[in-house]
Amino acid sequence: MTPTLKRRIVPSILSADFADLSRQLKLVEQAGAGSVQIDVMDGHFVPNITVGPVVVKWMRKCTKLFLDVHLMIENPWIYVEEFVKAGAGLLTVHYEACPQPADVIAQIKKLGVKAGMAIKPKTPVEAFDPVLKDLDYALVMTVEPGFGGQEFMADMLPKVRHLREIIDREKLCCEVQVDGGINIKTAPVAAQAGATSLVAGSAVYGANDPARAFQELQKLVVDLPSISKVK
Repeated sequence: MTPTLKRRIVPSILSADFADLSRQLKLVEQAGAGSVQIDVMDGHFVPNITVGPVVVKWMRKCTKLFLDVHLMIENPWIYVEEFVKAGAGLLTVHYEACPQPADVIAQIKKLGVKAGMAIKPKTPVEAFDPVLKDLDYALVMTVEPGFGGQEFMADMLPKVRHLREIIDREKLCCEVQVDGGINIKTAPVAAQAGATSLVAGSAVYGANDPARAFQELQKLVVDLPSISKVK
């Protein structure tokens, strides 16, 4: 039987103050967050460069938060083991970066952490079909990956609904995650479409009070009708 999946907001450190990262993590942890997302970008797969395993390693030392690592990089299988050793609890790779997605997912799970796959906005949702049964997270990008603060793409919501329908019908243990443009207006919409994990960067860390911003977003998605009532 598929377990009940609770909706939650996952703060993204992409919009955090990297000069004070330890404190930024503590703010959301003390506010009730259970996880944080780390966007890893290589300047090739996406037009931006962020962090690598060393930063993940030091984050692991200063927080108890579950580390959700989103690999927006070319040839991600080369770096999977390094990120697991650094402390990642979830590694999400992009379908577009993997000629053999199933092999990379199997590689991640063999190392004992959760595995996710993401798709860019132009990639059809059917890309998930061959591997959905093996995934812990299916991530629908609701912006073009690379930079924070972009506008939410509402035309990605049918993908979220499609995944929710399949996961519920097949009783799969997979979360539907959305990432990009999540704020007080779009979080309820994405959650009602069937997302259970909603990544928010600038809406949390761009606020004057990140802890309060996180809590307000979290309350919005928790107070919505249950997933079973989503049409």
